[in-house]
Amino acid sequence: MALNLCDFENKTNAAIKAFWRSRDDAKRKQKAAGKSDQGERAGVTGGKNMDGFSNLVIDLVKANGLPQAEIHQKRAVLTLPGFFRPTKLWDLLVIDRGRLIAALEFKSHVGPSFGNNFNNRTEEAIGTSHDLWTAYREGAFGQQERPFVGWLMVVEDAPESRAPVRDSSPHFPVFPEFAGASYLQRYDILCQRLAKEQLYSSAAVIATPRSAVADGTYSELSSMTGLRSFVASLAGHIAAEAAR
Repeated sequence: MALNLCDFENKTNAAIKAFWRSRDDAKRKQKAAGKSDQGERAGVTGGKNMDGFSNLVIDLVKANGLPQAEIHQKRAVLTLPGFFRPTKLWDLLVIDRGRLIAALEFKSHVGPSFGNNFNNRTEEAIGTSHDLWTAYREGAFGQQERPFVGWLMVVEDAPESRAPVRDSSPHFPVFPEFAGASYLQRYDILCQRLAKEQLYSSAAVIATPRSAVADGTYSELSSMTGLRSFVASLAGHIAAEAAR
């Protein structure tokens, strides 16, 4: 049976348009209400920026054999037990007959600040996956097959995110692939290594300019970290679970 990728390109275009529109709407509402968030943070705290990607995942789950699975999106039911901390809040969970099928994180990074935020996102991604897999090993989810654990990053396509970046490492050299790499390239390297080290079942990064609010334009950094690979991996996992 062929996998159903649910027309993901067009749905991603719609998700990108909604992403930028949601950010703009959140900033306008906060400004009108006289609230204190400044700059780009006002767009982040709106809370609905990545809903289009959640909808794509829901379609993939239903179309590839688990139409009756529980798909959780509300904050009150998005926590999973951790090993190094009591719980971790995820962005979307898929549970079927008491089994954890998938746990996903949807992240975004919009300028003008890329440096510190990139480091924070990297540390968060690594820590989150290590915590989950250790909890899994220790039986936190019962005796079951490994769930799909996904990490999807949307980054603003801007001169600042594509410019070469210098690093200071006075004692030992950085790995050569990082030398002069832009922040978008660094996200690509991060996602490749998150998957290679099996910290995530699949990790993807896509770049999109602010002008994409009109047409949903986005680009990928490599086939390994592209959206097709992410979507196909998730659809395959769902189909395999449905066949059990």
